[in-house]
Amino acid sequence: MISPAHLSSEPWGTLPGGEPVRLYTLRNAHGMKVTVSDLGATLVSWHAPDRSGRVADILLGHDTPQGYLDATTYMGGLIGRWANRIGNARFTLDGVDYPVDRNEGPNLLHGGNAGFHRALWQVHVAGDEGGALVLRHESPEGEAGFPGNLTVQVTYTLADDGTLAIVYDALTDAPTPLNLTSHGYFNLTGDPAHDIRGHVATIDADAFLEVNEGLIPCGRADVTGSAFDFRASAPIGARLDWPHAQLTLAAGFDHCYVLRDNEAGNSAVVREVASMYDPASGRELTVFTDQRGLQFYTGNHLGGTPMRGGPGRQYAGLCLEAGGFPNQINFDAAAEREACVLRSGQRYRQETRYRVGVRD
Repeated sequence: MISPAHLSSEPWGTLPGGEPVRLYTLRNAHGMKVTVSDLGATLVSWHAPDRSGRVADILLGHDTPQGYLDATTYMGGLIGRWANRIGNARFTLDGVDYPVDRNEGPNLLHGGNAGFHRALWQVHVAGDEGGALVLRHESPEGEAGFPGNLTVQVTYTLADDGTLAIVYDALTDAPTPLNLTSHGYFNLTGDPAHDIRGHVATIDADAFLEVNEGLIPCGRADVTGSAFDFRASAPIGARLDWPHAQLTLAAGFDHCYVLRDNEAGNSAVVREVASMYDPASGRELTVFTDQRGLQFYTGNHLGGTPMRGGPGRQYAGLCLEAGGFPNQINFDAAAEREACVLRSGQRYRQETRYRVGVRD
């Protein structure tokens, strides 16, 4: 059984239909706290110290469950069945054409109207001394237009070194595209009144996916010599100010990086892929994943958005969403399309870790 010192829960209101919503708080031995809700398997808050020991919340969010239902920013949500976009909200699988929800112009975004971030997940508590929170969701065939009955499970574990591990598992009874991610908005200052322009970024990628006006990938570009080159650490604000057609198109960074493979040449191994550092607080966020892509989003459209602490501002938080590539199910290469399809008898498994620490 998990010690109450590591995992606790409390009521957090109800949904419009009367279903109760709860908050679950994971703690480590050093007082770090990560709170998750069964609504959307959502990362609600992450309290972490700065270099002086002052604790603050480094995640953006909302005060109530209704705030998450009303929002269009997907703050902290577990995203599925398809993270990011599917162009023209349709795909062909095994010769069958499937129209899916259009919830961003002509495209599907983050699972559509019935996205996993809006579902009430079943909670299964399990773990050892470190504690773990396990949540499960059943997505029926036809939900948002996707084929197959899908069972998804996510496990959150918080370690004493400040690492939050997120492990995703899924099974289906019929072929379906699947791409899951976590959509936490980080602000390492601990104060959403300050934006993330002063954060320093590192991303282990030689290329990123260029996008069209609908933010659908339209080609792969080398980062060399451009604002998109974070192979060496660089301040985000200065890069946002660089002239670049892609930055103008997205009003900032909202692009998927093609991550380098690990040393063995196997991208299915968890490896360090990115870091963010706030020089003012000393907090540092490091990302590890076994995925091929990392969507880097700088909160370009958060200005005026209702959220915890008052209306948001542009660049109030950043997202580092590990997963497959946007619109991959519609890529020209058959191997790329098949790589994002889960079939009956197969198991989807993904692991991403976010580690928060401090620099002196």
